[in-house]
Amino acid sequence: MQKKHSLLFLALLLLFSHSLPLWAQPKEEQRLVMWWNLENLFDTRDDPSTNDSDFTPSGKLHWTAKKLKLKQMRIAFVISAIEKHPDYRRFPDIVAVCEVENEAVLKATMAKVPKVHYKTLHHDSPDIRGIDVGLAYNPKTLAPTGMKTYCVPLEGRPTRDIVVAGFTAGGRPLHLVLNHWPSRAFDTRWTEKKRIAAATVARAIVDSLLQRNPQADIILMGDFNDEPGDRSLKETLGSSFSREQVLSEPDTYLYNCWDGHDGEGSYRYRGHWEQIDQMLVSSGMLQKSGLRLDSKPFSCFAISPMFPSNSKYPWRTYEKGKYSGGYSDHLPLLLKVRTSP
Repeated sequence: MQKKHSLLFLALLLLFSHSLPLWAQPKEEQRLVMWWNLENLFDTRDDPSTNDSDFTPSGKLHWTAKKLKLKQMRIAFVISAIEKHPDYRRFPDIVAVCEVENEAVLKATMAKVPKVHYKTLHHDSPDIRGIDVGLAYNPKTLAPTGMKTYCVPLEGRPTRDIVVAGFTAGGRPLHLVLNHWPSRAFDTRWTEKKRIAAATVARAIVDSLLQRNPQADIILMGDFNDEPGDRSLKETLGSSFSREQVLSEPDTYLYNCWDGHDGEGSYRYRGHWEQIDQMLVSSGMLQKSGLRLDSKPFSCFAISPMFPSNSKYPWRTYEKGKYSGGYSDHLPLLLKVRTSP
């Protein structure tokens, strides 16, 4: 009888010892990353160090506390709509933005989003208008590991710095590279060299991260003011619509998430949708383990309230210098990422 009990105990021990690794496997989790050009999110105070006087109550655009509050509520509405949308069912874990004046106005805006207590990262760049890139993150799903900024060397008028923010997601390192490259104002060809200069800096940042870890998980996003096929993106940065090309030459190419989205865009100009806001990822995020892209990971988020009635253009805050009270002239981008065992 004692021998039978011993054999039964041994069998149960073996059963549970083989089951433990299955129970101990880390659970796959999702993270949602958002990029949005907010179209001039300014506070109402005059900053003597920048040319922001138009965005004051007495300035050219008559930017008041009431108008600011409405814009903040509209931004919070869109972020909340993502959580209610059947394709997402969660608030963005990262909200990366450009055209925001300072951290205080970004923090006050994100505080209007219900349920999530976002924290913010921001850097005051040398842009003469006083508009910067920044981000908000959910501290319950992401842990920050640091932030660095990189100047884009240009002759004459300075542009926005490139911001690199590090996080851990599901215990794995994630690098975000945030961009707002010089605009196409006045003449596209004349300003192209400025965007190529920005692309050169961004490429050097990516190369540095990959040199330290060839499998680094990198998301490079922003308003590039160029499209995926333009020289700055395709030749200098290494934008590619081919996963196979990125996987076979990971030191050269980045996967552009607009792949398969012909005819779509985040910014409408002269009746044409442009893909100037973009998200690109390193080859590490195309692997089957670690941080990786979800199936159907990328979208440009658009819901009917973000468009004025009978219009195909996003509802802007200002239209040709006149206040229209909308959200932004750009649509936000969303990227679903999974943390795999």
